[in-house]
Amino acid sequence: MSFITQLAPKIEQMFVGANTHDVFFEIALIIIIATVFAFIARRLKQPLIPAYIITGLLIGPLYGLITNRDLIRTLSEIGIAFLLFIVGLEMDLKKLKDVALVSGIGGAIKSLSMFTLGFIIALVLGFVTKEAIYIGLIVAFSSTMVVVKLLSDKKELDTLHGRIVVGTLLLEDMLALLALSVLTSLDGNSFLAVGIALVKGMVFVLVALSFTKYLFPLVFKTAAKSQELLFLSSISVCFLLSIVAYYLNFSIAIGAFLAGLSLANLPYNFAIIGRVRSLRDFFATIFFVSLGMELVVGQIIHFLPLLLILLVLAIAVKPFITMFLCSFFGYKRRISFVTSISLAQISEFALIIVSQGLLLGHVSKSIFTLTILVAIITMVITSYFIQFEDRIYLRLKRYLKPFDRFTDGYEDLEYLPKQRKTDVILIGHNRIGYSIGRTLKKMRKRVIVVDYNPEVIKMMIRKKVACLYGDAGDIDVLERLPLDEVDMLISTIPSSKVNRLLIEKLHEVNKDAVIYVTASEVEKALRLYDAGADYVILPHFLGGEHVSVLIEEFSANVNKVIENKLRHIKELRHRQVIGHEHPKHNGND
Repeated sequence: MSFITQLAPKIEQMFVGANTHDVFFEIALIIIIATVFAFIARRLKQPLIPAYIITGLLIGPLYGLITNRDLIRTLSEIGIAFLLFIVGLEMDLKKLKDVALVSGIGGAIKSLSMFTLGFIIALVLGFVTKEAIYIGLIVAFSSTMVVVKLLSDKKELDTLHGRIVVGTLLLEDMLALLALSVLTSLDGNSFLAVGIALVKGMVFVLVALSFTKYLFPLVFKTAAKSQELLFLSSISVCFLLSIVAYYLNFSIAIGAFLAGLSLANLPYNFAIIGRVRSLRDFFATIFFVSLGMELVVGQIIHFLPLLLILLVLAIAVKPFITMFLCSFFGYKRRISFVTSISLAQISEFALIIVSQGLLLGHVSKSIFTLTILVAIITMVITSYFIQFEDRIYLRLKRYLKPFDRFTDGYEDLEYLPKQRKTDVILIGHNRIGYSIGRTLKKMRKRVIVVDYNPEVIKMMIRKKVACLYGDAGDIDVLERLPLDEVDMLISTIPSSKVNRLLIEKLHEVNKDAVIYVTASEVEKALRLYDAGADYVILPHFLGGEHVSVLIEEFSANVNKVIENKLRHIKELRHRQVIGHEHPKHNGND
C-alpha cells in the first residue's frame, strides 16, 4: 500500500489553497464557455477542438479567469487516460492483422525518420544533444487522443485507413512509453535504469494480460448483472492499473490503455464503452481547454524559426513520409493520402515527455512552451484535415499520381475478367455479404465483390469470382466499377457516409439500378431512405423478422425445428472455420 501513501500528498496538494466552491466554479466556467464556443463552431460547421482551445486561451492567458491550473492539468491528464482506456476497449487486434505490416514496419520507419530529422535539425540550430533528443521526439509521434476522437466522431475507425491509423498510433504509443523510460536514465550514464524500466514494463503487461485471462472474466460475470456495478468495476480497473503504472514510473495513460485492452475481449466491452464515453468527452474537453490555457502568446516570437520548422515537419514532411510508406506497402492514392493527413500532428505524449524533461532539467521552459504551441496548431489543423479530407483529396488528386507507381506490383489483388455484363456489385463480403453472395451465385448473377480485406479478395480470386480490393469510400475505386450497367448494388457496410456516396454516384450514372445499403440505427436508415436508398438493411431487425418466420413455419412441427437447428449449427461451424465472428453488442437490445 506504499504507493497510495506516496500518491496521497500529491492529490492533497492539488486542492491546497483551493476553496471547494472556487474549484466547482472554475470547472463550471470551463464547461459553460466551452459549450458556447462548441455551439458556435457546430453552427459554422467547424471542428470542435479549435473551439475548446480558444476557450482555454480566453479564460487563461488573455483574461486570467482560472487560477487553479494544477487541478485543470490533473483533470486533463485523466481525460487522456479515459480516452486511451476506450481505445484499448475498442481495440480488436484481429482487425489490425490485415494492416500489421504497414502499421508496424511502416509506422516504425516513419517514427524513426521523423525523430532523426528533428534531432539533426535541432543540432544544426545549436541545441545541445539532450535538447535535440527531445525535439526529435516531439515530431516523431502522432496524437492517439485527437485522431481517435476525430475518426470515432466520423465513424471511420473501422475503415481501411482507420485501421492503418489506429495500428500505427498503437505502435507509436509503445515507442513513446519506451522513450519515457529511456529519458529518465540519461543522467545516470548507464543503461541499467533502462533495463530495469523495460523489465518492469514487461512484467506489468504480463500481469495485466494474466488478469484478462483468469481474473476479470470471473469478476465481470458477476458485475454484469448490474449496470451500475459493471460501470464501477470497469472504472476501478482503469484507475487501478493507472495507479500501478504511476507507481512504476510510467504514465497513467499507459495504465489506462492496458486496462482497456485487458477488458476488450470481454462480452461486456460495448456496454462499458457506452457508459464511459461521456466521462471521456467531459475530461477530453478539459484537456483541450487546458492546452489553450498553457499558451504563452508573448513568447512565440523568441522561437519562431524553430516553430515554423517543426510545423513543416509535422504538417508536410510527416504526411509525405507516411504516404510514401503506405504506397510502398501497396495502398492506393486515397487510402495513403487520408492516412497520411490523419497523422499530421504531434502527440499528447510529446507534452508528457517534455514535461518530464522539464522536471529532470533536460530542457528549458521555452521548449515546453514551444511543444504546447506546436501541439495546438497541429491538432487544430488536423481537425480540419480529417473533417474535409474528401474535398482536400479531390483538389490534390492529380498531383498524387506519382505515388501510384509504388502500387503497380499489387494489381494482383483484383480479378476483373471481361464479361458480357455485370448484374450486381456487392460491397463487403463478410457475414451478411457472404450470405448474399451465395444467394446471388445460386441465381447465376454476374457479381463484382468489393472488399478491403486482402484475404477475402485472395479467396475470391481463387474461386474466380470478379472482385476488387479497396475501400468503397474511395472515389478511385468507385470509378473502376461498372456502375452504369448494373441492375443492383448491395452495400453490407454500416457506414452512412460511404453509403450516401454510393447512392449519389450510382444515381448519377444509373437511375434505374436498385440499391440496398446497411445501417446500424433507425435514424440513419431513415436518412438513407431520404438519400435515395431502395432498401436499408438493419441486421438486428432482420434477425427478429427471420425468427418470426421460423416460428410461423415450424412451431407445430418438431422435426422441422430439429432439422433447422442442425442446419444452423452446420452453418455456424462453417462460418467459424472461415473466420466469421458475430459482432458484439451491449446487451441492451
